[in-house]
Amino acid sequence: MDGNSRWARERLLPRVMGHKAGIEAIRRVAEAANQRGIRVLTLYAFSTENWSRPKDEVDALMSLFSETIRREVDELARRGIELRFSGRIHELSPALQDQMRQASERTRVSSRAILNIAINYGGRIEIVDAVRELAGEGADLTQLDEARLAAHLYTRGLPDPDLVIRTAGEMRLSNFLLWQAAYSEFHCTPTLWPDFGEADFDEALAAYQRRVRRFGARPEEISNRGR
Repeated sequence: MDGNSRWARERLLPRVMGHKAGIEAIRRVAEAANQRGIRVLTLYAFSTENWSRPKDEVDALMSLFSETIRREVDELARRGIELRFSGRIHELSPALQDQMRQASERTRVSSRAILNIAINYGGRIEIVDAVRELAGEGADLTQLDEARLAAHLYTRGLPDPDLVIRTAGEMRLSNFLLWQAAYSEFHCTPTLWPDFGEADFDEALAAYQRRVRRFGARPEEISNRGR
């Protein structure tokens, strides 16, 4: 979700207004994904590196997270959308942690789709934390395989993403889902996140549908599998 600050700067507005506009984009995209039958949508809300931003901006973001959870949780539950959070949740304020836990529990019943928010998330530290957790359990790390490591990631239980969308013209992973996105397709758009809407989302989905996913195989091998 890149481009909030740039969007605000172009309009001579405080950064927080860009983040608030970004919340509206989340609503649009979450609704579009739900209407199109997308089972899991993960949004990169706050990285482990974002703590280096000015304190007033970080404080405003945390307040905005809390306010948005409070305002949206009942509607998500009504629509059957489970709210999950992935990241180093234990480093957030106790009050926000409690609010996130309650929101997850409130929306877990009879969920048809999952909205996963990556908050205080970093792909590298996620893998480190998974190995630390395994070591703490006394696992023999010389016998570690991919499935067991994946079961200790923040995103445990969720499928790997088919498509990663980057807004604001960014063309890098930015420490996002490094393990899970190994074979994801990428779509980059110059649209700033607050301006990203249903048409942009459909454009990304259409681009994805034109791709041939090889998973390391040759094109002819893909064709033979379909016979």
